Amino acid sequence: MKLSLLSENLQKKLIFANHAISNRSQLPIILNFLIEARKGSLNVRSTDLEIGISIEIPAVVEEEGITTVPAKSFLELVSMIPSGKITLTLNKKGLELKTEKIKTIFQVSSPNDFPKLYENIGDETIRIEREMVNNLFGKVVFAASQDLTRPALSGILIKKEKERLWVISTDGYRLSLKENVFKGKENASGDFSAIVPARVIRELVLMEKNEGDIKMFASKQNNQVVFLQNDTVLVGRLIEAEFPDYEKIIPTSFSTKISFDRQDFHNAVRTCYIFARETAGIVRLSIKKDKTILSSNTPSVGENSVEIETKTTGEENEIAFNGRYLLDLFSNVQEEEMFFEMTGSLNPCVFRIKKDPLFLHLIMPIRVQEEI
Repeated sequence: MKLSLLSENLQKKLIFANHAISNRSQLPIILNFLIEARKGSLNVRSTDLEIGISIEIPAVVEEEGITTVPAKSFLELVSMIPSGKITLTLNKKGLELKTEKIKTIFQVSSPNDFPKLYENIGDETIRIEREMVNNLFGKVVFAASQDLTRPALSGILIKKEKERLWVISTDGYRLSLKENVFKGKENASGDFSAIVPARVIRELVLMEKNEGDIKMFASKQNNQVVFLQNDTVLVGRLIEAEFPDYEKIIPTSFSTKISFDRQDFHNAVRTCYIFARETAGIVRLSIKKDKTILSSNTPSVGENSVEIETKTTGEENEIAFNGRYLLDLFSNVQEEEMFFEMTGSLNPCVFRIKKDPLFLHLIMPIRVQEEI
């Protein structure tokens, strides 16, 4: 193997490939990058057996070849190299990295034991425009459960029926749903439903910063999902579990609706959460005709309240939430004009975006012992 490439190109790609490297693995080979020089490019692969990443980097290849190199030290060294040309050569001593002023030799391991990222790519199920990825998945993935003992809740349900696509997540206390209507005829046929690990979707949102649309391939036979974007491949395993019947818990009517500015509401929750985080994170809302008062109270710390301008339709009302859920919602939504609908202080409350009727976020309220 012998090739040359630009350090800045290698640095950028390796950072993403490193997301699939685990420092705790008992399988030494997957602590390495698999690197392969082939015509016109250097391919780098990584996996922790839960997710896999493959990237292509433009290179001038004099001799093709393949090996593995310790991921941590390789990335650390490459990150320290100034912009310019890097030469990689595989010889008897190992993998030699040279720049104008640096010469390093890495010990290598045989690539034969490195796991395959996938056996076959599966069938193409959806194609997502690059600019839609964060809008589609970024508003949903944060609501998935961190508890891996509840597999279905630790994933994102991706469901396609004809021209429509839904992505849904829930941790049992909140639910986020985003719908998309396909414009291209290539997405208008072939119904599909699968649960993809939230971790894979988080990496997909990061991958979205590259150029080009993202294609999703799935193989139920191999229990695998593959996201492909030009020279980047992201691989994960599908979750074999039954997703909750989410449609049953989404309210179909309401007695109170308030419109508000997201930033105002966000700032008010942040202020109240200074006190709320000491006692289960409870933030209370007292809804009036032309305003909403947010408050929190911690006996050992103090209490506070913040008043914001809102427009109320229907009854005045009161409700309490875990403030962390509100902060997560407002941090992952960019639109400013929002509203929420509720019926009673103990029923699920639905948050919506004024200019995006295809999104909703449901939060279960908190029952408090005293009157709120």
